[in-house]
Amino acid sequence: MKYSIVVPVLDEEENVDALYDQLCAVLVDRQDWELIFVDDGSQDSTFAKLENIAAKDKSVKVLRLRRNFGQTAAMMAGFDAASGDVILPMDGDLQNDPADIPRLVEKLNEGYDVVSGWRKNRQDKAFSRKLPSLLANKLISFFTGVALHDYGCTLKAYRREIIEEVRIYGEMHRFVPALAHQVGARVAELEVNHRARVAGTSKYGIDRIFRVLLDLMTVKFFQTYSLRPMHLFGQWGGVAFLGSFLSGAVTLYMKFFDALPMNRNPLLILSAFLLFSGIQLFALGLVAELMTRTYHESQRKRTYSVRQTLNLTQDLLN
Repeated sequence: MKYSIVVPVLDEEENVDALYDQLCAVLVDRQDWELIFVDDGSQDSTFAKLENIAAKDKSVKVLRLRRNFGQTAAMMAGFDAASGDVILPMDGDLQNDPADIPRLVEKLNEGYDVVSGWRKNRQDKAFSRKLPSLLANKLISFFTGVALHDYGCTLKAYRREIIEEVRIYGEMHRFVPALAHQVGARVAELEVNHRARVAGTSKYGIDRIFRVLLDLMTVKFFQTYSLRPMHLFGQWGGVAFLGSFLSGAVTLYMKFFDALPMNRNPLLILSAFLLFSGIQLFALGLVAELMTRTYHESQRKRTYSVRQTLNLTQDLLN
């Protein structure tokens, strides 16, 4: 079994050499390990330092992106370049401890597909980092049904077959455990060490909270309705139709029993609005159903994931 460590970096010139040295100290048998650094458009001397590392250690792979695409894209580039059976992403700022990597692998070998790190004693600012993270983890755990203390911890361990099932976009790297669980992965959590940043500056601030909420909405939709979007739009369309019927009934009652002219009753406008809203929602649901079928059938993409087969000759394993 081979292991791939994926490290996205952005302007970490003060940290990459120390991180490489710490990783080498932990990964004694280098034949089983590969290091993949992804330079996400650094503007400092990060890439030059990575070039020096790659020149003296041929087992180190370096990907240099054309510009800053974001942590998720950089991580996905590292995943695509990895050749290991187990893939372990980690931050390049020295806050993740390389000494935890063997512990993650050991936990993974207990029969799990994903092991997520938990920075229980997180060494970050309380207001700008720890509090928003706490709230975000509560929300993500509630809406996805996968209860983890620390979705934001980059240090995790994934089996390759799970990563190949999950494609991430935008800033959705933190949702990989929930997306993996959706295809049947067994997810565990392990406490890991977290160290204070000693050099460089954080590239992420409190402004990411809103983006996390938007990504959470996307994940929830794909987790629950990706194969049946009509159930979502149809439900709200039905609510709109019901509201239109009730509003129309009240409007007629007021006309015939209270002698209130319909053209002066705002409920008439509300009835028409809800009626057309319901029609639009049902139409949107039908369009979404067509897009779902086109997506799966044009790529012959399966709507299920097979872990193992017995006595079958068909290639059903994803």
